[in-house]
Order: sequence, then C-alpha cells, then structure tokens
Amino acid sequence: MRMRKLLNIIVLAFVSGVSALGQGKLVQSEDSFLEKLQERDSVLIGDQLRYGFRLKDVPAGTGLMLPDFSKGFYRGDSVEIARPWEADTSAVRGSKKAPKAYDIVFSVIITSFEEGKYLLPPLSVVKETSAGKPDTIVFKPHELEVFTIPVDTATYKIHDIKGQIKYPVTFSEVLPYILAVLLAALLAFAIRALVIARRKKAFPEAVSNDPPYLIALRKLEKFRGDKYWAKDKQKVFYSGITDALREYIDSRYGIDAPEMTTAEIFDSLGHTDVPADLFVEMRRLFETADMVKFAKAFATDEENAAAVPLAVRFVTSTYQVDNKANEGGTE
Repeated sequence: MRMRKLLNIIVLAFVSGVSALGQGKLVQSEDSFLEKLQERDSVLIGDQLRYGFRLKDVPAGTGLMLPDFSKGFYRGDSVEIARPWEADTSAVRGSKKAPKAYDIVFSVIITSFEEGKYLLPPLSVVKETSAGKPDTIVFKPHELEVFTIPVDTATYKIHDIKGQIKYPVTFSEVLPYILAVLLAALLAFAIRALVIARRKKAFPEAVSNDPPYLIALRKLEKFRGDKYWAKDKQKVFYSGITDALREYIDSRYGIDAPEMTTAEIFDSLGHTDVPADLFVEMRRLFETADMVKFAKAFATDEENAAAVPLAVRFVTSTYQVDNKANEGGTE
C-alpha cells in the first residue's frame, strides 16, 4: 500500500543505463544492502537475497530513474534477477494530505544456481534536482559468495528413491466407515422388517404355516355375501375367488396355475383325480371370471351366488380326497 502511494507521487522511469544521463553530479554512496531471505549462516545454491539501496528525504514530486535489469545484471552471468525492482516508503515527512518528503527503499530479488564468489554490479539511481538537472547516485556494490552442500565422496552411496511414508491407520480414521456400515445394516434391517410387517398385514395367509386348503378357505370366506355382486365390483369379486383357487391348485397339485391361462390350468387338471362333474363346474366358473375380468361382461345373480360355494366345494372335496389317500397309505 505504501508503494502504491509512492508511485502516485514519484515517477519511476526505467532506462537501459545511467551513463548517458550524466548531465548532473555523480554522487558516490555506501548506503546499499544485501539481505538474505533465508535464515542461514551462508548462502546456498538457489537461495534468494534482496539487493537494494535507500534514499532519504526525497522531496514530493521528485522524478527518479533506475537501471533496467529486466535482462539480468550481465548477459550469461551466474547471478539472476528473481524479481524486478520494487519500491517502498519507510517514512513520510509532513502531513498525510500534504507530504513533504519520503524515505524510500528500492530493491531487487537475486539468486544464483552456481557455486562461486561474485562481485555484484553497483546500483545507481538518477535523481532530478530542483534545478532540472539529474544527479546520478551510485551505491557501493556487495560481494556474493554461494556455497553448495559438501558431499563426502568416500562414504557417499547412491540410494534408490524412497517410497511414500505409510502412517498407521488410527481408530478415528476408521470410525466413520464403521458407523456407515452399521447404519447401512440397521437401515436394511428396518426395511426388511417393514416389508414383512406390511406383507403380513396385506397377505396374512402368505406368511402363515397353515395348510393350503385352510388358507384358500380363509380367502374365499372374505367374498361371501352379495356386497361384491354389483356390476362395478364383480371384477374384484371374481379375481379374488380365482386367485385363491389358483394358489390352492399350485400348492395341492403342483400345477403353476398363477402363471397359466384357464385353458392351460384345466388341461393340467384333466390328468388329476378331480371329479368330472366338479371339473366341469370349476371350468365354467373360471370362464365366467375371464369374461368379467377381460371382456367387461357381467355375471347374473345366480352365477354370483354359486361362485363362492362352488369354490369352497372344490377345495373341501379335493382336500378330502387327498386326506383319504393319506389315510389309506398309513393303513
């Protein structure tokens, strides 16, 4: 911030040299500095240093011109410019609104990548005088000595590149993963319990250990009465009856009735011991259900009244046949 204020007041013009501007006096000064940016006893290869000078009591509005080091001190020199000229004010005399003079610090950042001892070039600045003639102020140069880290060639051995350091895993690092696994397991358990609970509520027979004929009779019992005989409810009525019978046929005879058409079901039932008269009546019941469900037909009250008793008789008759066969096998 202080440097910006300075540049608003003092014009800094960079020129290629100062020898051509020797119209005024040549002033020798020793007020230059060479400061290490690293806190070391000596300067090593690659270290950076601040090289510059200080001007005191520079009147406000004074024009200053500095040497152009944009291409380095010397071409091919081992000392390089890492950062160009920087100007900063160290003191201001007078009021802030109307300053009278400044103390200014000018510097460049230098570095070297070769070991050796180097005499840095003298720094200079051309200062405009009140008479309009520029004075050249030359500052005494410094000597820079750059060192390398000594290597004992007698004991030195070339080592392979070291791998990455592997630090032990701490419990605090593993804890988030453990908590995530436990949370996922708890969530899966909760979802499973919720699904089972809803299934029990919607289909209590599906999770029951009761025999198939009891499950079928319990489902059929829900459709007794005439509350489903209305035309807008007949589809639900016949779907519920035939679905219960399909599941019973699947469990009783091993026929995949839930995935079969009516024709396929009775083709398979034709090879079983279902009584002929019951077989015909059951086929008529399924065909009536298909007409109601798929052809948008409507059953008569007589057909509706006979549907549930017929389905119950089919279950109880085939169960009784199955029960007698088991009893005969036991004897």
